[in-house]
Amino acid sequence: MTTATATTARAREGTDRTGVPDLAQRLSAVTRAAERHLDRTERDATFPEEALAQLRSTRLLGLQVPKEEGGLGGGLGDLIEAGMVLGRTDMSLAMIFVMHCQQAEAVVRHAASPLREELIPLLAEGKLYLASVTTEGGKGADLFKSQAPLHETRGTLEVDRAVPISTGGSSADGFLITMRSPHATADHHVSLVYAHRHQLQVEVTGQWNPMGMRATHSLPLRLTGRIPGHQVIGEHGAFHRIVQSVFGPLAHIGWSAAWLGTASGALSRVLHLLRDPAGRKRFDLGSELLLTRLSRARQRLETVHALLRRTQELAESGTDWSLTGHQLLLNNLKITAAEECHAAVEELIDAVGLRHGYLQDSPTRLEKALRDLRSAVLNYSNDRLHLADGRLCLLDPDVRFG
Repeated sequence: MTTATATTARAREGTDRTGVPDLAQRLSAVTRAAERHLDRTERDATFPEEALAQLRSTRLLGLQVPKEEGGLGGGLGDLIEAGMVLGRTDMSLAMIFVMHCQQAEAVVRHAASPLREELIPLLAEGKLYLASVTTEGGKGADLFKSQAPLHETRGTLEVDRAVPISTGGSSADGFLITMRSPHATADHHVSLVYAHRHQLQVEVTGQWNPMGMRATHSLPLRLTGRIPGHQVIGEHGAFHRIVQSVFGPLAHIGWSAAWLGTASGALSRVLHLLRDPAGRKRFDLGSELLLTRLSRARQRLETVHALLRRTQELAESGTDWSLTGHQLLLNNLKITAAEECHAAVEELIDAVGLRHGYLQDSPTRLEKALRDLRSAVLNYSNDRLHLADGRLCLLDPDVRFG
């Protein structure tokens, strides 16, 4: 079976994992917990442990594990819905969850025996929250490279990895870590390995005090230890295949859902404020400027939503993401969602003014949404993606759309 055929087969398998009938109730339990502690996690830049406890107890951490293996059997549509719902309450929480789902999907699709049999039950039971260790000093955001060598000795792998940003790493039960393959001859020969927390020494090497995304608690870490040689996800040196089939698509789709949820929640809170009897006295609902700004904000979100659903449709069809038009669509989803969701909140701030657009104690939470969404263009930089898309454009002179 070719790589493209295998990827298509796995994608079609993924579409069979659809429809979690009580997904809304499970997500509601998580958002209620998050809301109760939102002021503290935002103020102190601490991880939303109470919301994580609900992600465990509702078994949403096993959303993508097939039902026949004890999971919820959720598909891509369920992941998107979860990202949007959680984003309405807290973008940090939404990003924590969709990034975990990205890691979980890599395990479901690419882990081999006996590692798969070890991890799948833990995911299904909500006992395994996964953190990603892919960032690395000196390589920018290039997922296809790693400078940290992975040494293999007598059936074990030695991990010694510094990570400048690790979302939720201080609370993770396990880590998926990129390192230079034991037999690599170049930096792009990268392996993805799994490590249980108890197999590593986890050292916090700095602080996390950002402008937004505060509750992701993305501390810099150093991970050291030895793991059994079978704890490789996929093949040694072939991480690029996982990026193309899982990490890239689910990152852009999941992030976009989280950003859209955040901006949609902001718009919803503004509209409820305006429609409230007290709000009608404070705002001129006949103002053409106000109405135009509301329209523009909604237009931006409709655009993102349409792109997101088109990309979902393509993913569920079992596409080969190496196709030029499909790569362009996927990258443009991320670029557009990052820019337009942030711009929509900017429109809303201008619409409602200083009291409800700028102050932290406004029920609209626009100030928080704006700070959180400012990170979106930086989270795998839009500039980097535009450069990649410019090169891809030259490969498609007929301008065919995915």
